[in-house]
Amino acid sequence: MDIYWYGQSCFKIKGKTASVVIDPFDPEKFGLKLPKELEGQVVLATHQHPDHNNANAVSGNPLIIEGPGEYEISGVSVVGVRTNHDASGGTERGKNTLYHITMDGIDIVHVGDLGHVLAEEQTSEIDNVDILMIPVGGNYTIDSETAAKVVAQLEPKIIIPMHYKIPGLTAEVEGVEPFLKEMGAENVQPQPKLTITKDKLPEEPAVILLSKV
Repeated sequence: MDIYWYGQSCFKIKGKTASVVIDPFDPEKFGLKLPKELEGQVVLATHQHPDHNNANAVSGNPLIIEGPGEYEISGVSVVGVRTNHDASGGTERGKNTLYHITMDGIDIVHVGDLGHVLAEEQTSEIDNVDILMIPVGGNYTIDSETAAKVVAQLEPKIIIPMHYKIPGLTAEVEGVEPFLKEMGAENVQPQPKLTITKDKLPEEPAVILLSKV
C-alpha cells in the first residue's frame, strides 16, 4: 500500500485492488493544487465544504461516498461514522463523517474535520486502528492538544497529521509543530509517501509526516 498526501485532508491510498481518494479540495479556493491526473475507484468526502468535497477532480468513474453507512467495493471496506465539525454538537459548522477503511488487511481511520474528542459510542464503532489520519491545525478542527487526546483514544500504530499550515495554503490554520511536540516527535522528517504492509506496521506508535505531493 502507498499513501500520498496532497495537502489539507486529501490523501490517495493506493492498494492492491483499488485506490481510494479522500477529501479532494477545490484548487481555486485554497492556494493548493491537485495532480492533473488523479484517479481512484472510491472517493470519500467527510463533509460538504469545498476543501473536502471536490469529487469531480477524481477520474475513473469512482464510487462517491458522502456520509455514514457501510460500503464495499473492489476489496475495500468502508464504514462511515457520524461526528461533528465542532465541539458544540454541530451547531457551528455542521456534521462530519469519520471513515474506517479496511484494505490490504490494514485498518485506516480518517477523521475528517473532527471538532471534538470522540464519544464512547463513536469509538465503539471502530474495532482497530492501524493508521490514523488526524487534523492538528486548529481553528476549523481540533488543535494539537485535542488531537493528541484522540490519538490516545484510538491507539493507532501510525499517526499521520493533516489539515495544518503548509506553503501556499490560504486557510488560517496552525503549523504541525505543536502537534509534533505534543507527541514527542519533533525530529520527524517529511517523506514523499508512506509505503506500508500489514507485517511492516510498527510495534510502538509512530508519527509519520508526509510532504505534499
